[in-house]
Amino acid sequence: MKFKPLGERVLVERLEEDTKTSSGIIIPDNAKEKPLMGLVKAVSAKVKDDKALKENDTIVFGKYKGTEIKLDSKEYIVLELEDILGVIEK
Repeated sequence: MKFKPLGERVLVERLEEDTKTSSGIIIPDNAKEKPLMGLVKAVSAKVKDDKALKENDTIVFGKYKGTEIKLDSKEYIVLELEDILGVIEK
């Protein structure tokens, strides 16, 4: 199934955070917060035209932003362009 965002939206797959602290303590699932970083999987035509983001960019977004959806049993988040705080450059 292919998802094409409309307007100024992007489809993002959340990046998983480490399950251990730097000192080796394992963090249980119920104590973890949802990650605020993700990998861009699809961008709308408007965003593509602005060249603001492209697929496979790693981004940081606001804590309570976006709409969660499930496609082919994977969870994604659809974000408005204005909810994205920045791009992490490698």
